[in-house]
Amino acid sequence: MDESLEREVILLHANVCQGLSDPKRILMLYALQERPMHVHELAEALHVPQPTVSRHLKVLRERQLVATKREGPSVLYSLADERVIDALDILRSVLLGTLSRQGLLAEIMD
Repeated sequence: MDESLEREVILLHANVCQGLSDPKRILMLYALQERPMHVHELAEALHVPQPTVSRHLKVLRERQLVATKREGPSVLYSLADERVIDALDILRSVLLGTLSRQGLLAEIMD
């Protein structure tokens, strides 16, 4: 792969990871897995103020992790690609494995 193209791919990868770096955004993605939602529905479901949800959705939109569909004056948000949930689930599994190993290590150290 061309070096400049490889660098561009790495930057895009990092950009997506930045989109996933906030716990509220991860919760939003999991909520959108259930069904498409409007901003106020996400705010209600996550017990987060609507301006906060809007700000996080902007980040997710910029990173193309959510898709939008205009419905009159409001916007319906959905996952841009369901595979992001698979990626989050894999990361969660890795974290659980790490926590399990740390727990075993703590037991051995006692």
